[in-house]
Amino acid sequence: MAEMAVQSTGLEAAAGPFDRAKALSAFKLGDKTFYWATRACAISVLLILGGIILSLIVGAWPAIQEFGLSFLTTARWAPANDPPVLGALGPIYGTLVTSLIAMMIAIPVGLGIAIFLTELCPMWLRRPIGLAIELLAGIPSIIYGMWGFFVLGPFLANHFQPAMIALFEGVPVLGDIFAGPPSYLSLFNASLILAIMVLPFITAISVDVFKTVPPVLKEAAYGVGCTTWEVVRSVVIPYTRVGVIGGIMLALGRALGETMAVTFIIGNSFRITGSIFSPGTTISAAIASEFAESDGLHQSGLILLGLLLFILTFMVLAAARLLLMRLEMKAGK
Repeated sequence: MAEMAVQSTGLEAAAGPFDRAKALSAFKLGDKTFYWATRACAISVLLILGGIILSLIVGAWPAIQEFGLSFLTTARWAPANDPPVLGALGPIYGTLVTSLIAMMIAIPVGLGIAIFLTELCPMWLRRPIGLAIELLAGIPSIIYGMWGFFVLGPFLANHFQPAMIALFEGVPVLGDIFAGPPSYLSLFNASLILAIMVLPFITAISVDVFKTVPPVLKEAAYGVGCTTWEVVRSVVIPYTRVGVIGGIMLALGRALGETMAVTFIIGNSFRITGSIFSPGTTISAAIASEFAESDGLHQSGLILLGLLLFILTFMVLAAARLLLMRLEMKAGK
């Protein structure tokens, strides 16, 4: 029995190093597989992005050759002419104006809601308001467009726009910005829809970053006699400004690329006027309205509009990244 035990122990000792080496080899194989699989996923993102850019450039190349830089400075859009006359200035103007107005409305309202939810709102009311914000974020854009076309547009044209036109009539600059006649379809109506659509993004992100403020900082401010407004202005906003700006830039990216809701209510006019109550168009709305019926140089011009929107969105995100880096560097100092 003793000899058998010795032999068994010897066999186990002999098999031990082999089993450990095999297990180690399998571990290394699994580790390498995981490494290359995750690397392939990361590279696939770059390949997809590069493919999108390449396809846009190839599709837009005939329009680039035909119009060159004049495509950016021409306000006329006449694809039925022979030869076609295509200019992106109208859609670019509409995209920038609607996004700017939308952010001017959504930023203060979104930050106000976030401050109320984190600093002032009673617990029993916090959940219903948060749920309402989540529901706003989940509504499809086409529903916003239909609501804007059938409800918001007529209300603004019948009540709000006439009052604003009468209020600023004869006032320099403002009189031109708020010039009539009232319209169901206008840049302002589209901007208001965009503001409602991006409001949940700004609010949700701001609430999350406001919750990261250490309670001890706010308690110290309250302890020296600061009011709620002073705590928000001097403690909460400075501590969370990087996250707030990031949320605003995400919302701006959504506003720049929004299509269906804007197409319903903007009027799809390529004319450039100084009034925000006049019809207009955006890059995405122009593409959605005309792409199905386009061909040849007209289709290439629409693809070039898509390339311009891609570049514009990239520039906004790059500027946001640079701004955030500068703020982080200053905070580090």
